[in-house]
Amino acid sequence: MSYSYRHLYYFWVVAQEGGMSHAAARLGMAVQTVSAQVRELEKALGCQLLKPAGRGVALTEAGQVAVRQAEQIFELGEALPELVRGAVDTPTVRLTVGMADGLSKLEVQRLLQPLLATPHLHLVCHDGEMDDLLAELAMHRLDVVLADHPVAARPHLKVHHHRLGDSGFGWFATEAWWAQAQAQFPASLQAVPVLLPTRHSTVRGQLDQWLARHGLAPRVVGEFEDSALLETFGGQGLGVFPAALAVEEALLRRHGARLVGACDGVTEQFYALSLDRRVAHPLVRQLLQAHT
Repeated sequence: MSYSYRHLYYFWVVAQEGGMSHAAARLGMAVQTVSAQVRELEKALGCQLLKPAGRGVALTEAGQVAVRQAEQIFELGEALPELVRGAVDTPTVRLTVGMADGLSKLEVQRLLQPLLATPHLHLVCHDGEMDDLLAELAMHRLDVVLADHPVAARPHLKVHHHRLGDSGFGWFATEAWWAQAQAQFPASLQAVPVLLPTRHSTVRGQLDQWLARHGLAPRVVGEFEDSALLETFGGQGLGVFPAALAVEEALLRRHGARLVGACDGVTEQFYALSLDRRVAHPLVRQLLQAHT
C-alpha cells in the first residue's frame, strides 16, 4: 500500500495541532475523515506515528521522523510558485524521468548525477508503479523510466531496455547498532533489529534467500515499500538495514550509517527504459553514455 501527499499533509496538521479535533477544525473536515487518512498513512508506512496523550495525541519516535520529513516536503511546496514564476523568463532544458517506486532515491541521484551540471536544466521526476510509468511513457509524458528490473513486453507497447549497471548490496547501521551488528557478522543480525523492503521490491527475494542461506531469522521491526523511508528510518537508528553498496558514501554523509557487511550474491540492477532503441532526447543519450 502506498500513501499520497494528502495523507502526509493531514498527519502533519494533526501533529501541529496536537489532536484530531483541532486538526479537523483547521482543515474544515470531519474528525473521522482526518483520522482515517492518518491511519492509512500509518498502514502504508507500517509504523504507529501517533499515540494518545491526554485529550489529544503525541508523536511516537517514528512520528517525529515523519514530521521532520514532512516539514521539508512542504517547505519545498511553498517555494514552488516562486520557482515556477522564475522559470517563465529562463530558457530550460527539460527532462522528465519516471522512477520505479522500488528504486532507491539515492541510486536515482547517483544515476542522474552526470546530467545535473547541464545549464538551465529543468528536471522533473515522477515516482510510481511500473504499469503507470509505462503508460505515461507511451503517451510521451515521460522521456525515460529508471527501473531496477526489466519489464515484460506489453501489448501494443515495445519497450527498450538500456543497462545502466548494477550494484552489490550490504547491511548498514548507525552508531546505535553498528558495533553490535559488526561483531561476528552475519550471525550478529540475529541479535539486532532489522529493517527490510517490502516484498514489492525486486531485491527482497534475494535478501530473504541470503538470510536463509546463513540460517538467520532476524527480528524485523519495519518493512518499507519506499526505499527513501527505509533509509531514513534506518538512519534514525530504528534498525540495521540493507542498501546498495554504490550509495555507501551517501548513506554515511546523509545519515551517518556505516557498512556492517556485504550481502554476497545480492545484486540490484539498473535500467533506463525508452520507447526507441535509438534515443532522441539529448539528455537521455548523455545518461546512457555516462553509464556504458
